[in-house]
Amino acid sequence: MKRVGTKNTPVFRIVVADGRSPRDGKFIEEIGTYQPLKKGDNFTIDLERVKYWVGNGAQPSDTVASFIKKASKAAVAAA
Repeated sequence: MKRVGTKNTPVFRIVVADGRSPRDGKFIEEIGTYQPLKKGDNFTIDLERVKYWVGNGAQPSDTVASFIKKASKAAVAAA
């Protein structure tokens, strides 16, 4: 996750990055956002791109893995 918010107002972009790059450094692709101070539905994620990158060997962080799990459950419930 890449932090882009201002002081005391954190906003994160969920990105695909090389493990050797720094937290806010170069990334490959942006696949979602996360706003921790927002109540309720505080994240967006592109599940198709997540499936692609995980299929190619990407390893999500614990936080992003929980977002993927929640979004997958919501997509199944909506269908």
